[in-house]
Amino acid sequence: MNMRKHPQQILAARTFVIFFLDCITIALSGFIALWVRFDFRIANIEPQYVTEQLRILPEVLITFIAVYAVNKLYMSVWRFASVSEMTRIVRAYAIMIPVFWVEKQIFHFQLPRSVYLIAYVIDFLCCIAIRFAYRFIRYYVNRRRTARDAGAERVMIIGAGAAARELMADISTSDKVRYQVVCIIDDNKGNWGRYLGSVPIVGGRDDIPEMAQQYRVDRIIFAIPSASRKTRTDILNIAKTTGCHLQTVPGMYQILNDEVRVSKLRDVDITDLLGRDEVRVNDDQIKEAIHGKVILVTGGGGSIGSELCRQIAAADPKQLIIFDIYENNAYAIQQELKRKYPKLDLVTLIGSVRNTNRVNWVLRKYKPEVVYHAAAHKHVPLMEESPNEAIKNNCLGTLKMGRAAAENGVKRFLLISTDKAVNPTSVMGASKRICEMIIQMLGREYPGTTFCAVRFGNVLGSNGSVIPLFKKQIAEGGPVTVTDKRIIRYFMTIPEAVSLVLQSGHYAKGGEIFVLDMGEPVSIDTMARKMIELSGFEPDVDIKIKYTGLRPGEKLYEELLIDKNNKQLKETANQRIFVEEAYPQDDDWFREELGKLENASKSEVPGEKIRALIKEVVPNYTGA
Repeated sequence: MNMRKHPQQILAARTFVIFFLDCITIALSGFIALWVRFDFRIANIEPQYVTEQLRILPEVLITFIAVYAVNKLYMSVWRFASVSEMTRIVRAYAIMIPVFWVEKQIFHFQLPRSVYLIAYVIDFLCCIAIRFAYRFIRYYVNRRRTARDAGAERVMIIGAGAAARELMADISTSDKVRYQVVCIIDDNKGNWGRYLGSVPIVGGRDDIPEMAQQYRVDRIIFAIPSASRKTRTDILNIAKTTGCHLQTVPGMYQILNDEVRVSKLRDVDITDLLGRDEVRVNDDQIKEAIHGKVILVTGGGGSIGSELCRQIAAADPKQLIIFDIYENNAYAIQQELKRKYPKLDLVTLIGSVRNTNRVNWVLRKYKPEVVYHAAAHKHVPLMEESPNEAIKNNCLGTLKMGRAAAENGVKRFLLISTDKAVNPTSVMGASKRICEMIIQMLGREYPGTTFCAVRFGNVLGSNGSVIPLFKKQIAEGGPVTVTDKRIIRYFMTIPEAVSLVLQSGHYAKGGEIFVLDMGEPVSIDTMARKMIELSGFEPDVDIKIKYTGLRPGEKLYEELLIDKNNKQLKETANQRIFVEEAYPQDDDWFREELGKLENASKSEVPGEKIRALIKEVVPNYTGA
């Protein structure tokens, strides 16, 4: 038999204990006040006052408990009691004064005036003691345990503000972590030499390496949620040189919700070290493009597709359809969304965008209003070896999916494209440029459907990107492989890129290629070195960096996505989203060329012939 108690039962039991203790202290405080009033001698207390105290006790109990309940003094998790809980107690006792005065007039309380004041103070102190005792006891028990525990991790906290205080309080009362905060770093020189609690503030950011060594620090926690991206990056880049485990508190919005907890800490990752301000989007416009609509995401199990599904689900669509050929990925995102959004109308289907019958059946049955087309082969070296598959999946898959969408009443079709489509040097990049041409052709062929494409660069952590590869190589002890020391790329996090994709859909009028401003390019070599340091190793000493040379179809420098002097680009309301005007195109000629590519890809002709045909369609393609 399972004898474990449900969390709600435990909470109810704790609430009852607090309620019981409140009743005891409220009842006793009046008698203790009489004892104090009469010089701490029971014999001096006049009998009528004891009788009066007993008479008014029910009214006093009801009044106090009611005021406590109204001020939610039975609803807090008192193991985390802090300033907000103390504020509620003070507010309750401020309300108690006029309420008690009214009751005194109604029920004609007949006690010495000093007794009311003494009882009020005793009740106030007892109320605080009952609610904060748990935290105080845990604090001192854990403090003594940690002091004796030679295995406790020694922690440096960066920041001496409210977040650091909350974090230290949680560490001191938590029995789930073995941390000992030994020093604090703060850039405010006025704080140096002072203490936060019992922990010394030992210097600023430049002192981090020295203090980490002096205090034998194992873990460094960044606790400045309001810091700018540059400040965070600069400090963390210093901290990573110590080899300590780096963590950071949540963002500012969680701090406002009082969520500075050990359980909320996350490890510092490479995105914290890139030094780029986070992309801003208009959430209202995203919701307007999605809310209450039936949405289909092709390639919904991939890294971009799955994030599309997450953000679409959060915007409350009428129905979300995940369509993917790879069942494992589709299953993973399906289960995640079911857990997080139990009320979401979610459909998960397996199939290929290359299968016209399957695509038409899905569109006829579910009648989506918006399609986000993320299904594609995207690995550059692999597509160099199998160019026919790049054509079949990327180009013909987009053509079949787009045409079926228009013929089945889809209102908006958005293609996920790539910066590699700009002056392509690879089959993959050229195939995506052809996809862009396809959606512009379909936009003219089917004016009832709004076709558009969104072009962006590399996304951190996506399948096949350098981040997972570097992590794996570091975990295996190296070497970390970089193709060329000079190679640079534009990077954005997956959630950022997807948010901009969704907002682009709001701007679409038809035929646009939206171009995302990815910020400044990042050196892949620098990124590799930072990741090695972040893992606690020294580049070229503990983990070697090996330069392997550019792979087939790979560029040394990706084309600049945004050239502010490019007259072909027009700004949108979002400064990170631009629109590239459509180039003139002969649709009849283009359909004929697509037919040639289709026949060649299905005939398994040599790669050279496929590349030659691609060159005819995309003249600026410079692949081998």
